[in-house]
Amino acid sequence: MTYIFILIILFVLELLYFKVADKFNIIDKPNERSSHTAITLRGGGVIFYFAALFYFFLSDFQYPYFFLGLTLMTLVSFLDDVYTLSNKIRLLVHFSSVLLMTYQLQLFSMPWYYLLVTFVVVVGVINAYNFMDGINGITASYSLAVGTLLLLVNFKLNFIAQDLLIYTILGVLVFAFFNFRQKAKCFAGDVGSVSIAFILLFALGALIIHSGNLIYILFLAVYGIDAVWTIIRRVSLRENIFEAHRSHLYQYLGNEAGVNKLWISFSYGLLQIVVGLMVIKVASESVNKQIFFAIGLLIFLSTCYLGLKRYIINKFVKR
Repeated sequence: MTYIFILIILFVLELLYFKVADKFNIIDKPNERSSHTAITLRGGGVIFYFAALFYFFLSDFQYPYFFLGLTLMTLVSFLDDVYTLSNKIRLLVHFSSVLLMTYQLQLFSMPWYYLLVTFVVVVGVINAYNFMDGINGITASYSLAVGTLLLLVNFKLNFIAQDLLIYTILGVLVFAFFNFRQKAKCFAGDVGSVSIAFILLFALGALIIHSGNLIYILFLAVYGIDAVWTIIRRVSLRENIFEAHRSHLYQYLGNEAGVNKLWISFSYGLLQIVVGLMVIKVASESVNKQIFFAIGLLIFLSTCYLGLKRYIINKFVKR
């Protein structure tokens, strides 16, 4: 009953946010880089933060440094959605927020290179996740997949408070109701993409530290492959990788190849679930088997990705 009550409250809060966004003109206008054609409300993903915030208050303020970092990250991202802040301000807040997350994960008591690697990975994933809100439903589908995988492992390993994951998933479901449509009611915006990435990365970091097993990073493998190869291609074309674009595989599939965008979003989430279930199974095997699996999986996904993208570019882009 508590979860149903929280779900209803989150649903009402999302509707109230729509009124605020409409009044203050917080919208996403389509341009040549957009995958949508109609003006759409931006920032609906703020509900992810409210979902986590409910847990924070109901848990007697558990994970305070993480929530302080999440609040700073959410606030600067929301302001960036509304006013477009300078990169220096955003980077400073991102740096501070990730520092607070690593402190909550107690990484300062570990060798310095643990902190360095974690910092680079978290900042990289957050920025990559921020580009995900490119087609309807993909942020919701993929976040739901990753959150579900973390929840499944948590039943066994208990590496993080269960309700933090459940409340977050409830927030994703509310957002999905308005976003997983042919004509979305809202987009996640920077505030949504960044906040959900921050929450999921905190949980994933807690899992890796608790288990001592890096194999769980493959819970991000599907979108990770897309993001990394997209960056490599854009660098090779001497494009600014920090500018908005529509060159991810899912964008090519939806915009150039004409595949139904909701099917694409659903497929990304489903594929990550399948990969994640294999990861969970392999996690109990020997280190050598895990390494073999990880290398084989990344090569397979990369081969499929590069082959499909080359086909789409040759058939639909190069005319």
